[in-house]
Amino acid sequence: MIVDSSALPEQVTRDVLASAFQSAGQRCSALRVLYLQDDVADAMLAMIKGGFEALVIGSPEDLASDVGPVIDAEAKAKLDQHVAAMKRAGHKVWQRELPKACEAGHFVAPTIIEIASIRDLANENFGPVLHVARFKADQLEQVIADINACQFGLTLGLHSRIDATRRLVEAKARVGNFYVNRNQIGAVVGSQPFGGEGLSGTGPKAGGPHYLARFATERVTCVDTTAAGGNASLMAG
Repeated sequence: MIVDSSALPEQVTRDVLASAFQSAGQRCSALRVLYLQDDVADAMLAMIKGGFEALVIGSPEDLASDVGPVIDAEAKAKLDQHVAAMKRAGHKVWQRELPKACEAGHFVAPTIIEIASIRDLANENFGPVLHVARFKADQLEQVIADINACQFGLTLGLHSRIDATRRLVEAKARVGNFYVNRNQIGAVVGSQPFGGEGLSGTGPKAGGPHYLARFATERVTCVDTTAAGGNASLMAG
């Protein structure tokens, strides 16, 4: 997700927290890397951290929970290893403490990590881990180029009230689903066909008008009627 200086901080905070931490960050469309324009990054990040600290970690059976466990022990181990590696590399890391009741399950503490660029990440981290990078206003096209260079192209979010910025990102970003001034999860079947490009897949989008044809098989039969003694000119009429 890219956030420029014209974005509304409260709206950004709401949509970042939903996109990064709902479903414990395990949706394929979840927010992994947040780019904040340098002019507003400190204020935006402070507000996001405030909401981050208020997240309730707990069992999905409890309707008050905001962040539940990840899918299995292997997923938890990979995420914990990634966070530990980022700490060793000197990145700023903010991490919530797990409640006592969550220490025994496959819970991963919600985490925010500051990075210089999406290029700092070798792999996708499927869980409640948000990476935050900063960019200057004149670096927007480079940010888009760095995102494209990852070759994954499922979802991208943009928060901006400048229509020219929206048009620029829409034209240059190679992604299947582009969300503007909203969260980037929860595509609605029938009105928001969902699917990516590049390493995120090709072909008809799920929930779109061309999806059913993906499951059909085309068959072609060709018969040379003259070989059986038929008159092609008579049969053509």
